[in-house]
Amino acid sequence: MLLPTPTTNEILPFRTEGFRTLAEGLDYAARGRTGMNFHDSRGELVCVLSYTELRERAVRLARRLAATGMARGERVAVIAETSPDFVVAFFACQYAGLVPVPLPLAVGFGTRQAYIERLRGMLRAADARLGIAGRELLPVLVEAARETAVLGVHTVEELMLRPAAAVEPEPLGSDEPCYIQYSSGSTSFPRGVLVTQRALVANALAIARDGLALRPGDRCTSWLPLYHDMGLVGCCLTPVMTQIPVDYIATATFARRPLLWLELISRNGGTISFAPTFGYELAVRRAQTANGIDRFDLRSWRVAGIGGEMIRQSVLDRFARIFHPAGFDARAFVPSYGLAEATLAVTFAPLGCGSRVDRVRRGPLFEVRRIAQPAAADEAGAVRDFVRCGRPLPGYAVEIRDDQGRPLPERTIGRVCVRGPSLMREYFRDPAATARVLDRGGWLDTGDLGYLVDGELVITGRSKDLIIVGGRNIWPQDLEWAVERIEGVRPGDVCAFAVADKDEGERVVVIVECRLQDRAARAELRREVHRVVTATAGVEATVVLAPPRSLTYTTSGKLSRAAARERWLAGDILDLDAGAEETAAALVAA
Repeated sequence: MLLPTPTTNEILPFRTEGFRTLAEGLDYAARGRTGMNFHDSRGELVCVLSYTELRERAVRLARRLAATGMARGERVAVIAETSPDFVVAFFACQYAGLVPVPLPLAVGFGTRQAYIERLRGMLRAADARLGIAGRELLPVLVEAARETAVLGVHTVEELMLRPAAAVEPEPLGSDEPCYIQYSSGSTSFPRGVLVTQRALVANALAIARDGLALRPGDRCTSWLPLYHDMGLVGCCLTPVMTQIPVDYIATATFARRPLLWLELISRNGGTISFAPTFGYELAVRRAQTANGIDRFDLRSWRVAGIGGEMIRQSVLDRFARIFHPAGFDARAFVPSYGLAEATLAVTFAPLGCGSRVDRVRRGPLFEVRRIAQPAAADEAGAVRDFVRCGRPLPGYAVEIRDDQGRPLPERTIGRVCVRGPSLMREYFRDPAATARVLDRGGWLDTGDLGYLVDGELVITGRSKDLIIVGGRNIWPQDLEWAVERIEGVRPGDVCAFAVADKDEGERVVVIVECRLQDRAARAELRREVHRVVTATAGVEATVVLAPPRSLTYTTSGKLSRAAARERWLAGDILDLDAGAEETAAALVAA
């Protein structure tokens, strides 16, 4: 019978500091008994990869990679499946002196050809010389690699059969890159974030020591994709650097069976697990149609992290209420803020306090002057709740700036700028894009909007997504979340954005993925969406009832409003009832 790796190392002292590179972290972890555990779609344990075996296999593969003749620092593109082969290939690059480039799975790309084109763009941008994929995705990567600099595409198994180099390769050093991660592309084509060894080591230490207070006996559980920073750094590389065991299920498995996530935490005594808000939302939705919540035992879950997108307190409240009988403690919620350009984490809320909201008054002060005036806890009416994402980690700093780069006082909404030891070196071979976000003082403009309150960061949205109508600032998620509360509308089925209207300035468009077959029912839904949008923001909107799967999501699961807007203007997203609303062509016609 296959058994998971133990939770604690009886033969190896717990250690988080003193490593200069990722390879050094694995060298130490390999002296213990902990490691990674991979589960299938039924939750059955199918592969146990101790850190000892991970290092052995990675070093073996590194010797084969060294024999390919690639120069030091050249890039190896690896499709980031939740599998032992991906992790082995990633660490083999560390030992071979090569730079891994995790590639996304076919999530949010639509057709097979669209996925291939996106992979081809990444391969070209990274100037990759070798591609690695699992057997099922090998043909896709082979096709994507055509007309690129890639010299060959192989499985790990195929590479292991090759002869090894005569000379032991030299692992990547502390002054060299660690990997290139392609950002999720929520507002543009993804750019390659070059993360150095120093940046990775610094962020992993800050997460482990200052953010999560990791300790012997901690165990991570994850369904997050390994091509995204929260999954890769938070739930793969940081555990290696701290000898913490991890239990994995694939992201696609979680999407089909979200409660399997909680079953693994219950079964193996998981203490650390992160998810974007939509992960908790999926678990809540499935639990409402399932029986036997009391079969879970979530008492061990001490850090239920939230990040990766705007945090919705209402979802967390429902999750805590539904799973309280299973021993879940709402004080385990730990909101955070981070981004790939900072390796991962920038701020953490304090442990053991749960998620805390900052309630502000809406109206001209908020929507025009961008001032978050506090509202009373029991105040009703035009109020807005934002979740506090905590203070910057030690060694990090956050400033809120206006569009001219001037610092703003607390409770004034502006551009979120961060500085710290784990910022990216650059967007790989894109100096113009790098210069737009990194200044000479080492500050990174994140592209997010937010404000500070008592030194804690509050995120209000993406600057490029902000809707401005008549001088008022309207946050698209306010409209989306309000429409999602309409009966029959699912979370994630709504997208709001603005388009230029020659006669009226900015025009709000709200797309709702609609599954109603009856035309009269759709007409009633359209009227209700109009009513909700007007009541929420005091604006008129063009309401588009689109077929399911019309909206676009990034590789990390975020709604891409920019892509939806572009596709709608191009006529690629159509209303189910032609003529029921103004068309995009009528709005933008000269």
